Amino acid sequence: MLEDIQVSASDIDAGRFVLRPLRKSDEGPIGFHAADERVARMTSAIPHPYPPGAAEAYVARAMKARSAGDEVVWAMDNTANGGSELMGVISLKTMDRNQAEVGYWVAPSHWNTGVASAAVKALVKANPLKNETFFAQVFQENAASARVLTNCGFAFLGDAETFCVARNARVPIWTYSRRLD
Repeated sequence: MLEDIQVSASDIDAGRFVLRPLRKSDEGPIGFHAADERVARMTSAIPHPYPPGAAEAYVARAMKARSAGDEVVWAMDNTANGGSELMGVISLKTMDRNQAEVGYWVAPSHWNTGVASAAVKALVKANPLKNETFFAQVFQENAASARVLTNCGFAFLGDAETFCVARNARVPIWTYSRRLD
């Protein structure tokens, strides 16, 4: 099933920046931003403190998963406009029945600037894996991220909980879905 997925290596235009495949040069900026406790505490998988070598391992894993079609990760890159090389990361993790889960984080210096909304909208529009449905989840205390999803056409599904590595605890979440054309 996953071996049938074809992922384009091309960038996705997000308006004022592009979503582009991760590359080795992203290791430093990812390590810097992921080490920020404010970022780690709003994701389920980023540990805090961020261990040495974690960014390198993440980029290598993302590049391998991309070639296998399991998960596709893009950097939010604004270098073409003279801005930050890495403003955040957005991903699609494949699921069964032609579905994928959207995940993202944005560097704190770009919070409340519309970067997350632009990235999610671009990903929905491009639908690079040709999925029928996207799912996403946000921590219930992260109202800004919930607004990103609802503003991008995601519908609220319900409450749940997930484990947060940085907090070493279960955290209440809201789950969302978006049917694609």
